[in-house]
This record gives sequence, C-alpha cells and structure tokens, in this order.
Amino acid sequence: MEYARSELMSGVWLTHVRTDKFKTACLSVSLLTQLRRETAAMNALLPQVLRRGTARYGDMEAISRRLDELYGAAIEPVVRRFGEIQSLGFFASVPEEELLPDGADTLRGTCELLGQLLCAPNTRGGLLLPQYVDSEREKLLEAIRARINDKISWTISRCIEEMCCGEDYAVDRLGDEESAEAIRYQKLTKQYRALLQASPIEIFYCGRADKKRVESLLRDALATLPRGEIDYDIGTDVRLNALASEPRLYTEQMNVAQAKLVIGWRLGEAMEEPDPAALRVFADLFGGSAVSKLFVNVREKLSLCYYASALCDRHKGVLLAYAGTEGDRVEEAKEEILAQLAAIARGEITEEELSSAKADVRSARRVALDSPGDLEGVTLSSVVSGAEYTPEELGELVEEVTADQLAAIARGCECDMIYVLAPDGGEEEEERELNEEELKAFEEEEDGNPETEV
Repeated sequence: MEYARSELMSGVWLTHVRTDKFKTACLSVSLLTQLRRETAAMNALLPQVLRRGTARYGDMEAISRRLDELYGAAIEPVVRRFGEIQSLGFFASVPEEELLPDGADTLRGTCELLGQLLCAPNTRGGLLLPQYVDSEREKLLEAIRARINDKISWTISRCIEEMCCGEDYAVDRLGDEESAEAIRYQKLTKQYRALLQASPIEIFYCGRADKKRVESLLRDALATLPRGEIDYDIGTDVRLNALASEPRLYTEQMNVAQAKLVIGWRLGEAMEEPDPAALRVFADLFGGSAVSKLFVNVREKLSLCYYASALCDRHKGVLLAYAGTEGDRVEEAKEEILAQLAAIARGEITEEELSSAKADVRSARRVALDSPGDLEGVTLSSVVSGAEYTPEELGELVEEVTADQLAAIARGCECDMIYVLAPDGGEEEEERELNEEELKAFEEEEDGNPETEV
C-alpha cells in the first residue's frame, strides 16, 4: 500500500492509499469539530438529514436510483468521536472500475454525489427541509433512548459521564435527549453553514485510482464548498491526574440480572509523550484479549465475573475496565481488577503474556489492512491524534515494546472513578454475556470503524 497526504483546498486534506488489494474502493468525507453538549446532537443529526436529498436528487429514492446506476455504490452517514473531537460526514463504498464494463465511471459519479450531499442539499428558501429534519430528529431520539438497552455500553458511558463531568469527553457522540428534542430546521441550517465554513475536513480514499485523478475529481465535486476562517483550535483536553485523592464511587440501580462494574483511570505521565504502540500492548495485556490478566485471572481462575475486559482511549488518556458479576461479588471483583493492574505495575509480566499481547495487537493491525472500512477508521483516528505512522509501521513499533514500558504505564495510572450498576431487586430483564466478537466490535469504536459508528 502507498500512502500520501495532500491539501486539496483551505483546510481540506486528502489521505490517499493506493492499493489493488480490494474489489471495492472506499471514500469518506469527515468534518471535524469540537465535541460540545450544545451542538453534539445537531452535528449528529446533520449527515442523516443531508442524506435525505440533494438539489438534483430530491429524495432518498432518487439517490438510490443514482447509486444503482453506479453499479451498487453506497453512501452512508457516519458520526464518530475521537477523544473530544466529533467527526461527522459520509462513508462511501465504490465498485472498482477495472472490474466493471468499459465506460463505468463509478469513482467520478460517487465523488459528484458526495459533493452534492455535502454542498447542495435539498432546501426551500435556503433552509433545510423541515419534514426531513423532523423525521430524522425522531430517529436520532430513538437511537439516544435505545443506548440504555446495551447495558455494557451504557455502564461504560455512565462511568465516563460521572468521571469526566465538566469535560467535553462526557458528551456522547450522538448528544443528549434534551438537546436533540430542541432541534428545529432553522437552527440546524445555521449550524450546517457554520460547519461548512469553519470545520477542518479530512477525506480518505483507498483503492486503485491514482492520487492525481482522485484529487481532480474531489476538487471538481467540492468546487462550491464555502470556506471561511478554519477553526483549527479543536482538540482533546488530556488530564493527567484523578480529580480527587481517592477514587470517587458512584452507584446506580436498575432492573438488571447482573451487577455491572466499571473502573476508570487517568493514564497520567504516559500521556505526556504518548507511545501508541506501548499503550495498545498495555491495554491488551491488562484486559484486551482472551489471554489478558483480567480474562485469565479475574474471570477464568477466580470466576468472579461473567466477563472482564478493558479498553484504553489513547486520545483522552483514559483506561476503563468493565465487568459483569453477581451483586454480592462486586467488591471482590473490584479488588482483583485493581490487583491485576498493580501486578503489571510491579513488573509481574511473563514472556508469554508479553508475546501474546503483542501478537494480538499485530493481529488487529493486520485485520485493519484487510478491510477498507477498518483502514479508514484507523487512519482517521491517527490523523486526528497527530500521529505520523501507518498501520504497518505501528505493527513494527509493537515489536519494540518492553515489559518495563508497560510497568511504567501501570504505575502512572490514577484511579478516578468506580461505577457500579446494581440490580434494584425488581423483576429482572433477561441478560446474556456478550461473545468475544461483540466485545471486540465495541472496543473497535475507539479506532473509528465506520461500521460500528453509523
């Protein structure tokens, strides 16, 4: 794969990956903005509304017919969060022209349609159509309200909300119900115009077309994109230390069969000069795989949990361990999870554990290279964080990670929040343990996989 970056126009950057590996190319357009409670829901709603129709293709039926003419190309709205940066836009799958009949111009057609969705929506009097806004607002509200149905995701989100209260990181990528209910078409139109004017825009292409052709097609497609003063003052406030000297404890009750435990740490000194490879291996060793310390010791050996895992947000510098257990075993599970982190801090890492963690991280990087969608998410995450390495280069850096580095990361962690979702004693909902594939899909949201963020 050949990687290249170029600036197409003011604040609009293209990451071009040239490869013959796939039968379908991918193309994404992502507007980046600061994640804020007052605008998060509007930003999440916007691509859904824009996808409803353009000035040329007035509704979804007309857009679908055009996509059929492009041999089944697909364009979907995507909303993601990278630390305290919100990303909104579109992800397109484009059949490769070399594999189609002569004259197929799928890339040009898809670029043109993406440009129309972004720059020329179906409007009346210069305003987004109220019927489209009202309809999509109700769908957004349903999605926000439905978050509680996934208890693992819900408890992790609740821990983050309480742990990072007062920080933009506490805001969900979809915003909150109150803000979503207040959205009207005039307000959303104003936000749309502001985003087009000021947002940095990241475009990603992965496929067989050469860089010059992709650049030319995109410049034509975005020729009417209005640009003003670009707001580059967006980013993530990384806090190295816990809010209080002792971990804060927050307990809620709900109609659940199992207690849910989430423990949150600040990564401390490791975030002063973050080492992406070491942080990935550390998270995997602690609780990111079936050979991690949490899985092997807390779940398998001691049988304290139905599941026990961990994830690390390298944008924000937050480590989260989460587990499902019986209500009367929450304290035991908490103490053992803390004990496993302490063991890493003392350097109690076997060669087998280190090798297994490295192999798991390398495997995840290889998987990303086998899917245009995964590669797009990983690349955008890296660009947002300011990292200058490809997935292949990251895999090479993983080999250099040492046990001493992992111990140092663990020693710098400061426990900030212990969140417990306890059964309320009522009639219990039926629950099940997530399988390994589902847990992995949830964890992959951190890397911005569009398939998990639509």
